[in-house]
Parts: sequence; structure tokens; C-alpha cells
Amino acid sequence: MTDIRSLLDRDPAVLVLEDGARYEGFAYGARGTTLGEVVFSTGMTGYQETLTDPSYAGQIVLQTAPHIGNTGVNGEDPESRRIWVAGYIVRDPSRVVSNWRADESLDAALERDGIVGISGIDTRAITRRIRSEGSMRGGVFSGADAAKTPEEQLAIVREAPEMTGQNLSAEVSVSETEVTAARGDERLGRVAVIDLGIKQATIENLANRGFDVHVMPYTTTIDDIRAIDPVAFFYSNGPGDPAASSAHVELLRGALRDGLPFFGICFGNQLFGRALGLDTYKLPFGHRGINQPVRDKLTGRVEITAQNHGFAVQAPLDEVFESSEGFGRVEVSHIGLNDDVVEGLRALDIPAFSVQYHPEAAGGPHDSNYLFDRFADMVREHVASKKDAK
Repeated sequence: MTDIRSLLDRDPAVLVLEDGARYEGFAYGARGTTLGEVVFSTGMTGYQETLTDPSYAGQIVLQTAPHIGNTGVNGEDPESRRIWVAGYIVRDPSRVVSNWRADESLDAALERDGIVGISGIDTRAITRRIRSEGSMRGGVFSGADAAKTPEEQLAIVREAPEMTGQNLSAEVSVSETEVTAARGDERLGRVAVIDLGIKQATIENLANRGFDVHVMPYTTTIDDIRAIDPVAFFYSNGPGDPAASSAHVELLRGALRDGLPFFGICFGNQLFGRALGLDTYKLPFGHRGINQPVRDKLTGRVEITAQNHGFAVQAPLDEVFESSEGFGRVEVSHIGLNDDVVEGLRALDIPAFSVQYHPEAAGGPHDSNYLFDRFADMVREHVASKKDAK
């Protein structure tokens, strides 16, 4: 399958960073203007999963791998209902799609979902700039918009909102509850999942562990949760600043006080930290990719993980501490080996834990998939202890 247009249509495009840096290339995907926080992802594969991850809403994603689009896109691998990135930056887009599962080219999929991208630029130079200067706002201008003056383009970029302070849950969440039935012989009960940007792989993993998965909107209240009588509570990954999601912090505190076992992933880890009384902060350039080493303090094992986050939890790494919100003792359970970032939290006096990375990682790696089993075991033990107490 060859995308003939990619061979013939070389419309100009330019990437403009808020510090004034400019990179001229060629249009890729839809034409027009897009704005967002420019971040880089180090995955060598899994670009379709990256693009359809709702956690990337509001971000212009740069792929550090030089060749993108080789296997096209298909209808089976998306992590959600659409492509969510604000924009896309690649060096060398494949001119030929070569995979028996492909339904269309990546370029065509980007255009279909209105994603403005740019190709043919030095992605290594941009990555090095972000690593040294930190993530920053940027804009991709293509088609007629590429002809705007550099001064006009830079002014547009600098007027765009920064990621700090943004609550993007409303953009990515379902509008009403969606239910996926448990699979297998064992049914553990309902799990209330707050959709802050959930991926389909998370739903599949929970259903495969025996949960009836109720994916609920970001507007869900504690009364809505109680109404379905769940055996557990779950916060998904998602975009935005956890400090701007105080309503979800309070909702989680209510669920924890109700005694619901809790598991949080990525954004859910940050909200769990804030619910426990910890602070969060913005990382210089974040962790994004499928090759991030993390040590599980419980087992001593080092896992290679998939990550996508620009914020992190501030907590003491090597000591047990008390939750200032009354949830008992807490410890950091996982540590990122590149920069000692908190990669997981575990409560010791209530059934609750979280991780900053993605154990569902449909595009791989799968080192951390066991965490869904750990969650299911925790729920079983909690249900059994309640029965024994009666």
C-alpha cells in the first residue's frame, strides 16, 4: 500500500517553539495550525497506541525514532476512539505501508482526525533542546498558515495556555457510563473506573481479571459510585495538571474513607498522592516512551516500563511516612532509575496502591502487567476480610 500523495504533495510547514526556535519542514497529516506543549516520546514502536492515548491531549508529540508509519494503522490497535495528540512531529515518514494488518496510512489517519503534523526536520536537535531547556509551548503551521510571518507565528505560540494549571479531563472522558462485562469463570464484582483518559487495554486487563468494568465520566460523584455498589475503585491515566483536579482528589478521599480498595495508574498515581496529602510538581521534560527502568522496592526487580507523564509526586523515597489526610502509613513502592522520580505509592493501613507508569502497555513492554493481578488479589483479600468480620 503506497500513499501516493506523500510522494507528490510536499506542502511547507514550520515548527515554532516559544523560545523563538524555528524548524522548517513539510506538512504531514492535516493542514493548518495546531498549538500545544511539545514533548518527545522515545518508543521505537507502538506509534498508533501513542497517538490514540488520551493522556497526550494538549501535547504536540515528537517521535525520536527516525522512521514512522512503516506499518500504517489498523482498526484493532487504537487505545481509544480517536487520535488525541495536539500535533505530530516525525523525521522520516514512511512512503510505503508494509503490513498485512494495515487499513490505511498513518498520514491519512492523521488527516482524517484533523491532526496537524510536520515531517522532514531534525528531531534529534529538537529533542536535545527540550532536554536542556525543558518542555515548552509550540505550534505547527502548515498549508496557508506556513506563510504567516515568523513574528505572527511566535506571538500565536506565546498566547497559548501552558500545561501547568490545565484540567483536561472533560476533553477526553466518556459522557456516560460504559460497562464491559467480566471474563472468565471468576467474577470479583464491579470496579468503578473514573475515566480521566483511560486506554482500552486497561479495560481489557480489568475485565480479564474478573471485574465488571464500569467506566464512569469525570463528573462522577461519590453517590454515583455508591449507587453501583462496587468492590473496588480505579483512577485511569489522563492529561493535565493534577493540581488542577481538586474535585477528583476529594472524590478519591471519599472512596478511600468508604473503604474501597483502590488502584491508580499514571494520572491516577498523582491524584492518589494528592489525596494522601502529598504535593505534585512538573518535570523538566517528562517521561515518555516504552523503555523507562523502574525498581519495585518490594521485590527488588527492575522493570522496563511504558510511561507518559509530565508531572510527578513529591514524597520521601526511603522511609515510611504518615498521610496528613488520615489514611495511615504510606511508602514509595517504585522508583525511576533514571532520575529517582516516584513511580509508585503503597498505603500500608488501607487497601490502596498506584503506579506512575502503564502496566497495560498494549504496545509493550509487558514487565508490569502483574500489577493487575496484584490489584485483583488485594480485592479478594479485602472482600474475604469483610466476610470474616461478619
